[in-house]
Amino acid sequence: MMAEWSQTALLLCDLQNDFLHPEGAYGRAGLGHADIAALPARLAPLAAALRRAGGWIVSTHFTLVPGRGGEPFISPHLKRLRPFLGRGDFMPGGWGHALVDALAPADMAVEKVNFSAFYMSRLEWVLARAGVRRLLVAGIVTNGGVASTVRDAHVREFEITVLEDGCATFDRAVHDIAIAALRPVAQIATVGEILATLA
Repeated sequence: MMAEWSQTALLLCDLQNDFLHPEGAYGRAGLGHADIAALPARLAPLAAALRRAGGWIVSTHFTLVPGRGGEPFISPHLKRLRPFLGRGDFMPGGWGHALVDALAPADMAVEKVNFSAFYMSRLEWVLARAGVRRLLVAGIVTNGGVASTVRDAHVREFEITVLEDGCATFDRAVHDIAIAALRPVAQIATVGEILATLA
C-alpha cells in the first residue's frame, strides 16, 4: 500500500499521560475507557516497525497553556465539559503532557491547543521538513481531535490512512460513526493490515 515509508508518519494524536494514565488528570477524575487504555500496546509494534522501515513517529500533545500564576487558559466549552481540569494539567513539559511510555519517544512532538493538530501549530511545517506526505493517524478521541486533524490533513492534500483500531473514544458507537464519516476523506485500515504491508 505504501512503498515510500520514509515519507510516512504515524501520527499519534494526544496519547498523553494526562488522558491515559491512572494518575493523569482524566484518571484522577475517574474518566477512562477500555478501548482507549488498549491503544498504546496495540500501536507500539506498529511504531517500532515503521521506525525500522525509515518512517516517522509524530506525537501531538493537547496543551493547556499556563497564564498568570500558573493558572491554565481553558476555553469555556472545555471548562463546562471537564470542570476538574486545573493547574498543572496538560502543562507543557510536564509529566501529564508527555506521550505515554509505551510509545515514547516520538521523533517529533507538536503542541496543540484545540481539536485539530494543524490549528495554530507547527505540525504542517515539521511534516514538510521531514518530507512526509503520508499519514497513518491514530489516537484519541476519534470524533474529536482525530477527526478534526484528518480533515485538516485532507485539505492539505496528505495521503491519509486512519487506523480504525488505533483510535478510540469514550463510546464505541460514537467511534464507529466517526470512522464511517471519515471514509470520504481517508483510507481506513487496521493496525494489523499496515503491519502486514511493512512485513
